[in-house]
Amino acid sequence: MRVTAKLGSGLRAVPGRLSPPWFLGGLAALLLAVNLVAVGLGAMPVGWRQIVALAGQPFGFGGELSLQEQSVLLSIRLPRIALAVLAGAGLAVCGAALQALFRNPLADPVLLGISSGAELGAGLMMVVDSAGLPGPTRVLGGLAVPLAAFLGALAATGTTLALAVRRADRTPAATLLAGIAVNSLAMAGIGLVSYLADDAALRNFTFWTLGSLAGATWPVLAPVALLVGAALARLLGRAAALNALLLGEAEADHLGIDVARLKLEVIVLSALTVGAVVAVSGVIGFIGLVAPHILRLAVGNDHRILLPGAALFGGSLLLLADTVARTALAPQQLPVGVVTALLGVPLFLYLLSRAERR
Repeated sequence: MRVTAKLGSGLRAVPGRLSPPWFLGGLAALLLAVNLVAVGLGAMPVGWRQIVALAGQPFGFGGELSLQEQSVLLSIRLPRIALAVLAGAGLAVCGAALQALFRNPLADPVLLGISSGAELGAGLMMVVDSAGLPGPTRVLGGLAVPLAAFLGALAATGTTLALAVRRADRTPAATLLAGIAVNSLAMAGIGLVSYLADDAALRNFTFWTLGSLAGATWPVLAPVALLVGAALARLLGRAAALNALLLGEAEADHLGIDVARLKLEVIVLSALTVGAVVAVSGVIGFIGLVAPHILRLAVGNDHRILLPGAALFGGSLLLLADTVARTALAPQQLPVGVVTALLGVPLFLYLLSRAERR
């Protein structure tokens, strides 16, 4: 354990890489700048005077806001911005942690069946609701679909872990193969749900799978912030252990790391985070894949820098994508999952081609 403590001490700049304090400070400044832009842009533009007035109200200074401006900022725009930052941070950190766990830069929550499990749970609930059958929707109302998505993500993760544990080797490859199998099974279930759904349910389900942050409210945000915040805090605390895992499981075990417990923690915490995010926003792709990959090109594989950097950069990316989604065709809104794919795929292909040239 003495060696483990040494792994987590001190942050030194790697030759040819950016200095950690400057790097994280720059990402924090980027997130702040994107937040300021997102607050001002929308179907009803908000000027700098209104932003200053809103920021100054708790401290007794600033101008007056109209009731319409207060409603737009406090009840619609700010909860959506907060959810975008929280969801982007959660997806990016989980992507970075899973990539370290499987020692595979292409690993993300989709490969473990987490996202597809949540998608299947939401689809089943929508079909039950459209059929008029007595069920959770009569009791839970608008919380039924997010809860079903969250439980579907946990069920998919549990199945993946159960299948991986039955393998004698219990290697990361075994868990990855189990995740791919669960993902395929969930996709088959999603196809069956789509076939059985009526027109209204199919339309709602299709739009939900494309991803959207339009349903963000403070009551919806509170439980998501609690789950995601707790999971991210624990993942950030395991940065040194993830660094040791990059050396190999045997080497990490010699350094005092409980590898089996670390693997279980990363997968369960990722399931909690992604399940909570997907439950309220639908399926949002590429953030958990692209954000960590870009950061690794800048600062390398030190997870003491990579994980907090992924939280800041992932939040900025998703907030930027959501700002484009709600302003490009205003007052109509694009699904944010479509925007992340349109922005993420060309960027990812460019990074791959650049790495290949190097």
